[in-house]
Amino acid sequence: MRLVAAIVAASCTVGVASGQDAIPQSLTGAKGDPARGRAMVANRQVGLCLLCHSGPFPEERFQGNLAPDLRGAGKRWSEGQLRLRIVDSARINPASIMPAYHRTEGLVRVAPAWRGKTILSGEQIEDVVAFLMTLKD
Repeated sequence: MRLVAAIVAASCTVGVASGQDAIPQSLTGAKGDPARGRAMVANRQVGLCLLCHSGPFPEERFQGNLAPDLRGAGKRWSEGQLRLRIVDSARINPASIMPAYHRTEGLVRVAPAWRGKTILSGEQIEDVVAFLMTLKD
């Protein structure tokens, strides 16, 4: 887990330093599963995505309107751009209210039970990215 965090931190730093806004490589070395990703995005107990985002989830009531609609995410952003936005959206927008789902350093007001832990695992991030890449409309 620490190795993945180090790779992510290095990828984020390199990507931003060179003017890129993406983490081009998978966090796990493998593609994610879009079906698992969809389930996570729609699950109000895991990623909490629908608190702020809306999307193609007709079965889900009370979707958010604070953040971009997820419809068309796979058309608007590349896989690497989506990955960085989920890992640590503050790298793109320092004023972002989106949580850093895969960062543990430099955070403030973190509950003791979550200190040193990521919100989502590398595999979960890749699953969400795989799902979002299917959203072309």
